Amino acid sequence: MTMPPTESEIARLIDHTLLKPDATQNEIAKLCAEALQYHFASVCVNPWNVGQAAEILRGSDVKVCTVVGFPLGATLPEVKVFEAQKSIERGAQEIDMVINIGALKSGRFGAVEADIHGVVNASHHGKAICKVIIETCLLTRDEKIQASLTATNAGADFVKTSTGFSTAGATPEDVRLIRETIGPSTGIKAAGGVRTLEDLQNMVAAGATRIGASAGVKIIEHLRSGKSSAAPGASSTAPSGDKY
Repeated sequence: MTMPPTESEIARLIDHTLLKPDATQNEIAKLCAEALQYHFASVCVNPWNVGQAAEILRGSDVKVCTVVGFPLGATLPEVKVFEAQKSIERGAQEIDMVINIGALKSGRFGAVEADIHGVVNASHHGKAICKVIIETCLLTRDEKIQASLTATNAGADFVKTSTGFSTAGATPEDVRLIRETIGPSTGIKAAGGVRTLEDLQNMVAAGATRIGASAGVKIIEHLRSGKSSAAPGASSTAPSGDKY
């Protein structure tokens, strides 16, 4: 994928993210204000914060994204569907769900696909898109391929690499593998440890069409300043203590 040439196009790749469990209402308000200022694609918040974000962003070009079965993916399928439905009722327009990772690693691919399909159906019924988090850092190469195919078979709009809460985040290599597996028609969201403009560029070059990051403001300000985007010691493979 060719790197978008303009600040606006780069900003529209970014899901401006705040998923830490202790996020306050003031922090959510600040996140939304930044998203409006920079015209990010969405804010990505926990379900509890969807109503507040939807109220602030109503009528704008910034979507409200939330997470389902997050971050472990082991929630019962019926609960994931309910969580997606209730989040959409509160104003979510994009749903990022976590697959049942243990079921995938146990070879229960039918159960994994059914789990995804339920949330995809609930999302599409509510006129929301669904991104499916496969948590690449916990999977073998073959499992990454299987998870990506299972997600697309279940109707996912995007395959997403990571929650940002496990042992590592997105890597260009994983994004490239997912793109080779699913082809050009399904989106890929790279998330977890994308902290700099250089990180973002590497993910897009590998095939990502959306970026989940808490560093969106920093990325755009680096772009505006014309300075090098690489921070000393920065790595897109590190666990997202630097989030998400």
